[in-house]
Amino acid sequence: MQGSKLYVGNLSYAVTNDQLAELFNNYGQVRSVNIIEGKGFGFVEMSSSEEAEKAKEALHDTEFAGRTMKVDEARPPKSRSNEGRSGGGGRRPYQGGGGGGDRRPQNKGGSRGGGSRNRY
Repeated sequence: MQGSKLYVGNLSYAVTNDQLAELFNNYGQVRSVNIIEGKGFGFVEMSSSEEAEKAKEALHDTEFAGRTMKVDEARPPKSRSNEGRSGGGGRRPYQGGGGGGDRRPQNKGGSRGGGSRNRY
């Protein structure tokens, strides 16, 4: 294992940071615990990669607070940029619109702006 940060999944929503820290303290020094509220997972950072590996081997697929935990090495978060995404949106000129027609009254001549409009 390269890093010292662990992903801990399938947690009961009732589990607290302190409870998780207490559990992982049995396998080394816990630097930090961060449970993602309302998601059922969190992260535990141990003081060394050796301690993280020991905790992972001991706790993966074990029961804690009524749930079978999944423990694995944490991966870096995925980029949230738009690269590689297929996105919609944007204006696409010259591709006909939907039906219905324009039901607004046309101003042909008169004192307000003339009869033609520049749509593009």
